[in-house]
Amino acid sequence: MTARTFTQPSSLNGTLATQTLTMSSAEVNGSIRSETSAKESQASFPSEARDPLGHHKNPESRPGITFAHQDKLPKLPIPELESSCKKYLAALKPLQSPKEHNDTVHAIQDFIKSDGPALQDKLKKYANGKANYIEQFWYDSYLNFDNPVVLNLNPFFLLEDDPTPARNNQVTRAASLVVSALSFVRAVRREELPPDTVRGQPLCMYQYSRLFGTARIPTENGCQIGQDPTSKHIVVLSHGQFYWFDVLDDNSDLIMTERDISLNLSVIVDDASQIPIRDAAKGALGVLSTENRKVWSGLRDVLHREEGSNNSDCLNIVDSALFILCLDYTEPQTGADLCMNMLCGSSKVEQGVQVGTCTNRWYDKLQIIVCKNGSAGINFEHTGVDGHTVLRFASDVYTDTILRFARTINGNAPSLWASASPDPAKRDPDSFGDVQTTPHKLEWDMVPELSTALRFAETRLADLIQQNEFATLEFPHYGKNFITSMGFSPDAFVQMAFQAAYYGLYGRMECVYEPAMTKFFYHGRTEAIRAVSEESAEFVKTFWGENPAAAKIDALRKACQKHTATTKDCAKAQGPDRHMYALYCIWQRAIDEDGAEMASSDGWDSTRPSSPEAVNSTMGSPKRSSMLSEAGSISSSPPAPVQHSMPALFADAGWDKLNNTILSTSNCGNPSLRQFGFGPTSGDGFGIGYIIKDGSISICASSKHRQTSRYIDALESYFLEIRKLLRQLKRRGTSADKTLSRAREAEEHHHRPKASRVKSRGRMVTSDGKQQHAPTEEDSVESDDDGLGGCRTSLSPRPSLNVEPVANITLRPAAPLTPPQSPPFKPLTTVHVSSPRRPPIKTFKTRKCTRAVVRRLYPNTFSSS
Repeated sequence: MTARTFTQPSSLNGTLATQTLTMSSAEVNGSIRSETSAKESQASFPSEARDPLGHHKNPESRPGITFAHQDKLPKLPIPELESSCKKYLAALKPLQSPKEHNDTVHAIQDFIKSDGPALQDKLKKYANGKANYIEQFWYDSYLNFDNPVVLNLNPFFLLEDDPTPARNNQVTRAASLVVSALSFVRAVRREELPPDTVRGQPLCMYQYSRLFGTARIPTENGCQIGQDPTSKHIVVLSHGQFYWFDVLDDNSDLIMTERDISLNLSVIVDDASQIPIRDAAKGALGVLSTENRKVWSGLRDVLHREEGSNNSDCLNIVDSALFILCLDYTEPQTGADLCMNMLCGSSKVEQGVQVGTCTNRWYDKLQIIVCKNGSAGINFEHTGVDGHTVLRFASDVYTDTILRFARTINGNAPSLWASASPDPAKRDPDSFGDVQTTPHKLEWDMVPELSTALRFAETRLADLIQQNEFATLEFPHYGKNFITSMGFSPDAFVQMAFQAAYYGLYGRMECVYEPAMTKFFYHGRTEAIRAVSEESAEFVKTFWGENPAAAKIDALRKACQKHTATTKDCAKAQGPDRHMYALYCIWQRAIDEDGAEMASSDGWDSTRPSSPEAVNSTMGSPKRSSMLSEAGSISSSPPAPVQHSMPALFADAGWDKLNNTILSTSNCGNPSLRQFGFGPTSGDGFGIGYIIKDGSISICASSKHRQTSRYIDALESYFLEIRKLLRQLKRRGTSADKTLSRAREAEEHHHRPKASRVKSRGRMVTSDGKQQHAPTEEDSVESDDDGLGGCRTSLSPRPSLNVEPVANITLRPAAPLTPPQSPPFKPLTTVHVSSPRRPPIKTFKTRKCTRAVVRRLYPNTFSSS
């Protein structure tokens, strides 16, 4: 096997500084950057390339569509200073007392007259020649975050179970997911993955190039991002032990069938179980990735102490893997336990030894997690990718597992991909090249320093897990269909529920954050939606007061309309948060360039977010704990003496108020997901991930023991109460329910011919027990925000992927990470995949089920016949 080495990445600052300016210019190859240009670029590809699922007999796919429109996308605009200041004040007003707001108004007026215009000019000059005015600052806020990434930065997705129950066992499910994930990798690398679109408008696809083979590398001066763009292997974790094997050839074609991968995984699970779990836990090095980043950096230095050593090679193999597959030995039963397992693992101590699944993780990379009973999820490192991007990956992977099973029943079933890998079972093994398909176990040299560090890291991780709690709500009574039939935006409707439930418990308004996707722009990420408004404050007070139903619903409608307008504004990159944060960073940069140690009116300074924004908290407010170093990165140190006065805007208490997120929310999901969530972004706050489906609403809430279950119960009560009020006010029926059959729809239209005497007997019964009437025009109002407050979407190869949760940074990789060397592995000779063959798959009686599921995800896949 050819020696492969993983090179330490260069700094992100240097990488971004040397980025080619061609892609950031306003005109590329004579073509102007604009939404229209991007749309026309995508339209130049044939429909077969834009929609492989609709043209599954496509022998001549055209590569290049994935990134074809990148150089046509418009640049992220810098909002006008006065506009951002006005919106900033509006966001703060319902959160402040009259005196506090008056102080903030004076601070804004002072900022506009003094520091603001100069900082705005400096920001515009800084943005010239850069792909994105916020990009570098946003990376700094992530990569200089010193605390553990687990529970602070990494979000999770919990996938729905496989619709074919016989396949819901660990090895079968894991192998199926791996094959589908590798097909996705191939589509990205061959540039055959159709771009994300919203109403036909292509979105920035840059993040997909940074999803695989990427690792977050801690250093003494903050983290860096490294990537091996030629990675061909995956790493499997079982009982905290590490295994690897190659899965792709040099052309990114699969070299193993699903059955081959199943055999490998079975051997790995059997081998890992040979060591008692308490003994295996003492060598579970994945726990070190949960440490404080500076501590973890020092421990990596220990592992890399001798270049070419066993530990150094093993670490390189993990860092450069396509992704990590975690095979857990537990079977979480409740929704809350499943969510905890996907986010941070379980903590269980036996005889003083940690035997929970929290030791079976590696948080610096993309992870696919599969429990013993087949429940599966995804945990991802959030620096370079947002939830919207990983949602597309999860959706396509889930869909492909269904379609591949369908093709075992009917060979004419469609494919999600424009082209497919040659069947590995029919290829000459010599054509695979220099690969290792037999699993190898990584044997770490547990020197005393590592053993001690591992023990302390585990106890700190157990503390962190115990400090957080989770609760879930799978609300089955209604969802998007009912909400839109009442004339509301689904996202705005649910956002008002979060505020109303919180107000009902605590009697006050608190800062609420929701991300809006800005991938309409080149290297766009997200903008912060400030969900609390004067209209929402008026609604929650009206709802909890002694007021008639009509007044409550009228207030709700006004609040939802305001939220929808704000969401659309933010999706156009016209929100105030990212702009204000960039001005703050420009001020700090100016101070640094002047040689000052720091700038503060009260002795504090920082460019990192006030809370781990990775899961969509704030726009990145300062905390009073660190300073800017000469290199532009952040290092923790005591405050220095005051050198410069801070601009009035940043010194005002309103800045801290808006950046202390109590309800950090994110709407991200579709029918492929059961739950989505993340940890709380402040000590006294909630982390709330939610998915709005056609007939249900799924919510996962987390907090540091702030009566999370009680808050979830309050949400459920609110949803039921608001439905009751809506029904009271509905003057005529509820027939706009989109789940009704066409026959029922036809029956309910007033122009239907009068029924015969016999057929008119009896009273029509509806879902709420009331007589059915014809729908009003208001009943059929569609959602008017297109999901811009989250990434709710249909599963589609060219999805109108709605908007996103999570924070706002885009990633330029550091130096490429080359594949690892071949260390002294302990090979598992039980499996030799020399002549792969497709495994015989039992079909059972699931064809109708499979077709139904695929039709629900992709309505146009099958003909109506």
